Amino acid sequence: MDSWTEMSAADLGRGIARGDIDPLALTQHFLARIAAHPHKDRIFTVVTADRAIAEATAAASRAQAGARLSPLDGVPISWKDLFDSAGTATEAGSALLAGRRPDADAAVLGAATAMGLVCLGKTHMSELAFSGLGLNPITATSPNVNDPGAVPGGSSSGAAASVAFGLAAAAIGSDTGGSVRIPAAWNDLVGLKTTSGRISLQGVVPLAARFDTVGPLCRTVEDAALLLAALEGGQAIDLSGTKDLAGRRFAILKTIADADLRAAPRAAFTSALERLQNAGAEVVTFEFPDLALAYQEAGPLFPGEAYGTWRDQIEAAPDKMYPPILDRFRAGRDFSAPDFVAAWRRIDAIRADWAKATAEFDAVVCATSPIMPPNIDRLMNDEDYYVTENLMALRNTRVGNLMGTSAITLPTGVPSCGIQLIGPPMGEEALLRLAVSVERALA
Repeated sequence: MDSWTEMSAADLGRGIARGDIDPLALTQHFLARIAAHPHKDRIFTVVTADRAIAEATAAASRAQAGARLSPLDGVPISWKDLFDSAGTATEAGSALLAGRRPDADAAVLGAATAMGLVCLGKTHMSELAFSGLGLNPITATSPNVNDPGAVPGGSSSGAAASVAFGLAAAAIGSDTGGSVRIPAAWNDLVGLKTTSGRISLQGVVPLAARFDTVGPLCRTVEDAALLLAALEGGQAIDLSGTKDLAGRRFAILKTIADADLRAAPRAAFTSALERLQNAGAEVVTFEFPDLALAYQEAGPLFPGEAYGTWRDQIEAAPDKMYPPILDRFRAGRDFSAPDFVAAWRRIDAIRADWAKATAEFDAVVCATSPIMPPNIDRLMNDEDYYVTENLMALRNTRVGNLMGTSAITLPTGVPSCGIQLIGPPMGEEALLRLAVSVERALA
């Protein structure tokens, strides 16, 4: 049974299909691990044991009857605490939402449940999802699997920790500026950022709805493909016939994404590129000067929409918020409606140019994060360090959000260092097929 915690979600599903793994025993195993884990209260906001047992019991009956609903039917996963779950506290890491209990499941939770996935519970996150660090003094700061003194990445912090520490087979998080990919990278996982608008946000506590996306954190690219299908209530793409990297073209994103890389991420990225080239890939440099303009336009967009969404709740009780997060939200209050509309018009034009400029490549690549996970104590006591590291953490991942693309991070083999592949909008299927080949080359 101990090996179950090290297996991919896909392998667990195959074990259930063969009759080697009983879904109820599997879920009980994960629940027992959660209960015994020293960091359980820093990872899970609530464990939905009764729901998990009921869902696993039903999955076991379907497996015995040969009527499984999907390849992941009976596999236990965790959910970030911004996905509504009926009758269960969903507070988005914020004291502003303390005691909030929705009446219905979020659409994606409902879809995954209908595909047979088992809900273990809800995981901690950055306050209202507005930080890439995963530091949350208001509720809890989840642990980093590689460094007990460092943050895990955010905002899907507990989601990453639940998988990395073997307390869930996979996790579902959200990504507005890197909130799936940063914690995935810093905890040596695969993290898929889906295209904005592809997956339903119904019942998902918002940050900036035009950027918010839903995506999995998991052990393998195959898991990411299966979880994407479960979130959409559809059939997963077939990855069995994926090709090698011969003839594939990768563009190294220079300028913004390549500047000021810290030593470990730079070395890991360089090593990963060498392995891709050794596997037959062509790697060329790529510059897109208008990306700098897009980052300038981000000023009105992220905090403007976030503050517009939460202004009333924030200003009714600002003392309930961690001051640096409060400051980030309030940075959006001074932008006018014309500023916001004009910024979006310019972003849309830049996105069109990006699509044309990148069409000749299979993916644009960069280090997922230019920095290593920052130290918790220093973040709490050094304001300048907090601001610098928070902005740096999300710098490279925000490319995908600003350009409206699909993107995925893969482990490089160096702890807490990922490589990011940026694909086209709504291009998740092609990106996942490419990522399987990259995963193989990096292994």
